[in-house]
Amino acid sequence: MDFNIPGEPQTIAPVMRDTAIAAEEVGGSWFTVMDHYFQMERFRTALDPMLEAYTALGFVAGVTSRIKLGTVVTGVTYRHPGLLAKIATTLDVLSEGRAFLGIGAAWYEREHLGLGVPYPELKVRFEMLEEAIQIALQMWSENDGPYEGTHFQLAETINHPTAIQTPHPPIVIGGAGEKKTLRMVAQYAQGCNLIAAPDEVEHKLQVLREHCDRLGTDYDAIEKTTQGGATDPVEDPDAFLRDAEKLAALGIEHVHFRAVTPDPAGWVRKFGDTVAERLTAIEPAKG
Repeated sequence: MDFNIPGEPQTIAPVMRDTAIAAEEVGGSWFTVMDHYFQMERFRTALDPMLEAYTALGFVAGVTSRIKLGTVVTGVTYRHPGLLAKIATTLDVLSEGRAFLGIGAAWYEREHLGLGVPYPELKVRFEMLEEAIQIALQMWSENDGPYEGTHFQLAETINHPTAIQTPHPPIVIGGAGEKKTLRMVAQYAQGCNLIAAPDEVEHKLQVLREHCDRLGTDYDAIEKTTQGGATDPVEDPDAFLRDAEKLAALGIEHVHFRAVTPDPAGWVRKFGDTVAERLTAIEPAKG
C-alpha cells in the first residue's frame, strides 16, 4: 500500500482501515504492505511516508477477518531472524491464523545506511536469507535448542505461543534469481513472488520446476504470485484480463496490485465492481 495519503499522517490509519476492509469485501486473497524504512526512490522519494510493516499489519489484522496478511517482502537485513520469526508468529496468533512470512535478500542501500543498519554484499545477504529461513522453520518446530550458522547463532530458539497455522505460517520468497532465490523457493517455501517481466515468467517458472524436480519437492504445492503489470485493471479491464489469462495459463495464481492514491479504498471498490468476479473465474494451470 502507498502511504502518500492527502492529509497524512492523520489520515493514514482510517484510509488504511477502509482499504483493507474493501479488499476483503471484494474477495482479495492477500493484503500486503511493502517492508522498507524509507519509501522507494524508484516509486516516489525517500522522504515520502513509509510505515513500519508489521505494526501496520497488526493494525489491519484487527479490522479484517479473512484476508491473508504479510509483507512483499521483508529484507533479511531488516530484523534479526529470531525476532522476525517471533513477529510473524505474533501476527499469526493475533490474526487467528492468517499470516505469512514474506522474505527476500534486501536491496535498498540508502535506507540501510540512513538508519545505520549493516548492508553486506549480495552474496552474504543470500547466505543470511537461507539461515533466516532455517531459523524460522526451527522456531516453528518442536526443536527449541540452539542454531549455529555462519552469520547467526541462537542459544535457544524458544517461540511461545506457537503459530496457529500448522505446520507453520507459509513462507513466501520474493525475487527471481535462478540459481539461489528459486532454489530456495523449491527447498523451503510455500509461495513465491516473482519479480519478473511478464515475458520472463514462463522461463522463471520452468527454472523453479527444475529445482523442485531435483530436490524432490512438489512444484504444484508452491503458490505462485507476481506483481501487477503495466495495465491498470480499473482503466482497461479487458486488456488486464487478457494479461491475467496469459499469466494463469503459465501457472500464476495471484497478481498483486498497489491500491492507487489518493483514494485507495475507492480504487479497490472499483476493482471489485469492474474485474474481480471475472478475474476469479480464471483458473490457473496446474502441472
